[in-house]
Amino acid sequence: MEDVIILYASSEHLNSVLVLAKFIAKHHPAISIIILSLAPESAALSVAAVPSITYRRIPTAPLPPNLTRNPVELLFEIPRLNNPNLQNALQEISKISRIKAFIIDFFCNSAFEVSTSLNIPTYFYVSSGAFGLCAFLYFPTLDEKIPGNIGEFNDFLEIPGCPLIYSSDFPNDMFFRESNTYKHFLDTAKNMRKSTGIIVNAFDALEIRAKEALTNGLCIPNGPTPPVYLIGPLVGESNAKNGGVEHECLKWLDLQPRKSVIFLCFGRRGLFSAEQIKEMAIGLENSGHRFLWSVRSPPGKPNLAAADEPDLDELLPEGILERTKDRGFVIKTWAPQKEVLSHDAVGGFVTHCGRSSILEAVSFGVPMIGWPIYAEQRMNRVFIVEEMKVALPLEEEADGFVTATELEKRVRQLMESETGRAVRQRVAELKNAAAAAVQRKNGSSLVALGKFIESVARG
Repeated sequence: MEDVIILYASSEHLNSVLVLAKFIAKHHPAISIIILSLAPESAALSVAAVPSITYRRIPTAPLPPNLTRNPVELLFEIPRLNNPNLQNALQEISKISRIKAFIIDFFCNSAFEVSTSLNIPTYFYVSSGAFGLCAFLYFPTLDEKIPGNIGEFNDFLEIPGCPLIYSSDFPNDMFFRESNTYKHFLDTAKNMRKSTGIIVNAFDALEIRAKEALTNGLCIPNGPTPPVYLIGPLVGESNAKNGGVEHECLKWLDLQPRKSVIFLCFGRRGLFSAEQIKEMAIGLENSGHRFLWSVRSPPGKPNLAAADEPDLDELLPEGILERTKDRGFVIKTWAPQKEVLSHDAVGGFVTHCGRSSILEAVSFGVPMIGWPIYAEQRMNRVFIVEEMKVALPLEEEADGFVTATELEKRVRQLMESETGRAVRQRVAELKNAAAAAVQRKNGSSLVALGKFIESVARG
């Protein structure tokens, strides 16, 4: 029987898990890896050519008609409903292979009960970073310390390894203890504490304070901390060619001066109101700087174009495209983010503070302006501004609206001021550290990967 490592991914984090699998396969090609997910095989084409990786789709259990419509709760509930199919898959694999490690995406927390009942060493994979892991592991302690809801606490949260986090910047799905999402996150945190180990998409130089808190057991008072392995930055592959054709924005970037362009992109769910889009356009125009901007239609607005493209004539201020044609480029929806960030013309990145975007920006040495929208992004902004010092914050109005004046101010500050220069220098240093972590023989992430593999072999 051969030894195998199994990775189990939710649809939300499948891409991140695929990148982890390829990283393990690259440096330890003799290890057989199986990826389990509910997603179709077409979602895993990026690993099809890797000999040591096998992708296996688990049958999807029927969903009850009254299942929640809360998207985050669904991400936890769907794997839970599929636990019987997961158990069948693990038992089938066990007949022909020795499962040395079972690595689960945290949205697949319900699988912990299945794998541990089968005496399989179970690890969690956390793509939200070491600071995020500190908050996660400490969450049961916050649950004990705070008598009411975190969303009503209105004070700073003191979490080992982290800068002070104001309660309203904590992930809003963890605000109210009576909600099902709160209970899912709390149960996940408790299972993480009991796991065989935790793999984090991070590297030492970026989050050394968090690593020290984790290593010293500060995030789990009065209890042992499982081994934590910082293995990153794990950044996905190129997506510059859509249908085999290079995106036109890259050709435009080739014509721009070095480090002169501000790039604005807000992820798959980064949608803004029509009013906010107009305000952003005014701020960019008034900043006087070159910009590359990915614009999407406002939420709930019908898109009649074949590719769901936004109507720029309707959304943007009249005449702005003509007035900024020599220094601005507007992308309708999809943008090849990694290729843009790696381009020498890009000097700044206005981001929603998603973890993947942060790691891509740091890996390519691009300073950021943080504009969080959902999930843990407000907390991420605290980390990248206060602790990592690779970004400037955008100040929001009480209703979350960002004025043109504020956007203009932050773009100018990043591109022109001494404060911006310090951020640029810091992220340039971290770019080199990121490369060293995953490329040098004794890089911190390669050392951590080696320790993880040794742990698996002993198990």
